[in-house]
Amino acid sequence: MARLGVNLCGVDFKNPVIAASGCFGFGQEYAKMYPVSVFGGISLKGMTFEERQGNPPPRIAETPSGMLNSVGLQNPGVEAFLSHELPALKGADTVLIANAAGSTIESYAVLVERLSDSDVDMIELNISCPNVKQGGAAFGVTCEGAASVVKAVRKVCKKPLMVKLSPNVTDIAAIAQAVEAEGADAISLINTLLGMRIDIKTRRPILKNNVGGLSGPAVFPVALRMVWQVANRVKVPVVGLGGIEKWQDAIEMMMAGARAIQVGAAMFSDPYAPVKIVDGMNQWLDEQGISDINEIVGTVQPW
Repeated sequence: MARLGVNLCGVDFKNPVIAASGCFGFGQEYAKMYPVSVFGGISLKGMTFEERQGNPPPRIAETPSGMLNSVGLQNPGVEAFLSHELPALKGADTVLIANAAGSTIESYAVLVERLSDSDVDMIELNISCPNVKQGGAAFGVTCEGAASVVKAVRKVCKKPLMVKLSPNVTDIAAIAQAVEAEGADAISLINTLLGMRIDIKTRRPILKNNVGGLSGPAVFPVALRMVWQVANRVKVPVVGLGGIEKWQDAIEMMMAGARAIQVGAAMFSDPYAPVKIVDGMNQWLDEQGISDINEIVGTVQPW
């Protein structure tokens, strides 16, 4: 069998498959089907410092080859996570990644400082959140906004820091460089693309929030292109996600430059998708005579 282990900014993963934030909850929902140790890592449910109820329903809508969601970061808050959810993951035999969100730079910093003193292995910074002090535009849509939150968080973060980028921008590689310059240890992309559906009977948007994040296989070509662009512009490790549902997608993403990948929406239609991806990658590597999965990273040869 080929070696599947990868290393991201000093943290060892047994394989490159990570459960994407929001789609795997805190792991307990899937633990009845298979042990969470099948993953190289888990990016846990996005959390804020205080508890959030999220957006009013309806907040999920099916789309061709994907789904829209406007859940709105519903979560129990960091203290509930530390006292209830994290202890339940003790001995999980997988890398635990806390996903941190906020509405101000200050709220990001205080949350990350609290998480830094916990037993999580890494922190993934979600900069697709709206900046309430700047009219609601997401932190991650400008180089300045992305850099400002990473700079503040880096001062208090004691764990390896991975920054998750929004695709709703004009130049994602420039934003990747901006967060790298302020101390990001790794970069993950892409978060969801903004989308909308309309109920033609009521003439209202299907989602109560009007718009939501598009995920699923429909976004994979966009995610692949952005990962390739970013991997060619930064020196820190890149984690690719967005529409990965098969092992072939994971191989493509790593050839584009990703050191590891995240699987999200695919688990809603097939909870065993991550298990199949790990097995499929392993078999393919053996068939190709490749002894180490790291050998395929960034090997795409553009015309």
